[in-house]
Amino acid sequence: MKHFLYLAAFLFLLSTGTAFAQHLTPESRKQLAAAEDTLKVLGRKMILDSTATRRFAADSMFIRRLVQTLKVPYSFDYPFDSIRHVSRLYAPDSAFRIITWQFERGEDFHRQRGAIQMNTPDGSLKLFPLIDMSDYTDNPFDSVRTNLNWIGAIYYKMVLKTFNDRKFYTLLGLDDHNGKTTRKWIDVLTFDRTGQPRFGARVFAYKNDEIKPKQPVTRFCLEYKKDARARMNYDESMDMIVFEHLVSLNGNTDHRNLVPDGDFEAFKWNNGRWEYVDKVFNFKLQDGEAPIPMPLKDYQGKSNERMLDEQSIKNMQRDQPPAPAKKPSEQKKKLQKSQRADPTQEGAN
Repeated sequence: MKHFLYLAAFLFLLSTGTAFAQHLTPESRKQLAAAEDTLKVLGRKMILDSTATRRFAADSMFIRRLVQTLKVPYSFDYPFDSIRHVSRLYAPDSAFRIITWQFERGEDFHRQRGAIQMNTPDGSLKLFPLIDMSDYTDNPFDSVRTNLNWIGAIYYKMVLKTFNDRKFYTLLGLDDHNGKTTRKWIDVLTFDRTGQPRFGARVFAYKNDEIKPKQPVTRFCLEYKKDARARMNYDESMDMIVFEHLVSLNGNTDHRNLVPDGDFEAFKWNNGRWEYVDKVFNFKLQDGEAPIPMPLKDYQGKSNERMLDEQSIKNMQRDQPPAPAKKPSEQKKKLQKSQRADPTQEGAN
């Protein structure tokens, strides 16, 4: 019931936007900066507060405050870059930005929130709420969806591709899902002739196996053992979406048993499709070169030496049996939760 009340409240707040025809003024910047300070506090509470009730209250206040703030003329140009726990991705062509975050009731319940803010010529607010309906579908892979029945994720990367004069915005996102598995998504955002957003497209070309979602699919997902931290990101030098190959710890391909083994697979855009690449090293390798995995960078594009060291160790230990999993301490759980909640760092993990 709360889910649908949230939807109704969000839609009501969006319906009262006013059109303006002026640039972002110093007064508007001051107003947005003050609102950003409030949103920063609420954003931290809705992610890191110790009780679900207070997290839910902060989440509700954050939504209301965000929508009111975005009604400031030309708010699209204001980055809100001090709000760590909310992802804000601008489209490469600046047509829109997509804002996403996550509400956690408990380890077994995560619900993504979000909105698409369009870049309007007159600076007025045109906003599409994103309503996460993941819990209400048995197969999240097979459908093209509107913003009102979205498969939720916290997006950390956007790639723009075109085919036959049509734009495909490919989104990479994280979903903490539940207490046993984590999901990373590749979804495709397009806009129809009326300007309405559509999520999903049959552009993924790969053969079925025991790990990947069964074809035909309109979005791709890696689902793996909790805290296994399988990497997925877009590599600009290769022009590919590169992701870690998953294997089972015990021969059972249930997602709870899947972990990365240090090898990399990929998708490369070709003729309007993301075509599967089995071995990234073979694709990249040329005469005289050593096999090098995808560049592991932070959100500023700088090399992450820790991740490079971890990858080297993982490759050396690939043939060794996995060590028994240790139950994380409460302090470590809190730290991991804070790290996962910062979407700017997700691309490096």
